[in-house]
Amino acid sequence: MNEFLAYAAMALPEMLQGTVITLKLTAGALLIGILIGLPLSLVRVYGGKLLQPFCSAYLTLFRGTPLLVQLFVVYYGLPELGISFSRMTAAFLTLGCNSAAYQCEYFRGAIQAVSKGQMRAARGIGMSKLQGIRHIILPQALRLVIPAWSNEFIAMVKYTAIVFLIAVPDLMSRAKILSSQNFAPIQTYILVALIYLVLVGTLSLGLHFVQQRLAVPGFDFGQDAR
Repeated sequence: MNEFLAYAAMALPEMLQGTVITLKLTAGALLIGILIGLPLSLVRVYGGKLLQPFCSAYLTLFRGTPLLVQLFVVYYGLPELGISFSRMTAAFLTLGCNSAAYQCEYFRGAIQAVSKGQMRAARGIGMSKLQGIRHIILPQALRLVIPAWSNEFIAMVKYTAIVFLIAVPDLMSRAKILSSQNFAPIQTYILVALIYLVLVGTLSLGLHFVQQRLAVPGFDFGQDAR
């Protein structure tokens, strides 16, 4: 135990630098996912037959292929077509576009959980469809989506580990280097697991607090689905 604690004290500063990169990747990917996923979800619900095939194609592409393949295509494949990204940019884009496909479905479920009658009421008092979505549907849907969306948040923290394969200096990359330099794979990866446990546990508690604070009173998610 003393040897492990001594090794942890030596390795922790460098691993924390990697943890910062991991958290930046998580935040950036989730933000990209929201910026793409939320509009896609609106198209899925309100877009009509003309636009929905494009959404379906996007979802099929990113949900139907491994994240690792998507990362390699973006970082190693696109340069063949004259499109090159840095390691960090490729990681952000891949994780963000992949997350958007899943977030789209979370948002779509939350939007559909808001009763159709509320849109009819909005139209009845003179709102346009866009105003009804903006002022009536989305404020409720964004609160309803928090429990499901929290799963994507927690999963993304762990998904980011894949970027060590293109040498992004995240937590896993730092761990691999430390493990090789010190010939201590067991100690290194136990320390990595502990850091991930602390991250996921802290984020879970924070998201649970937010979920409790923003819960819609008396509204059971999915019970009023169309």
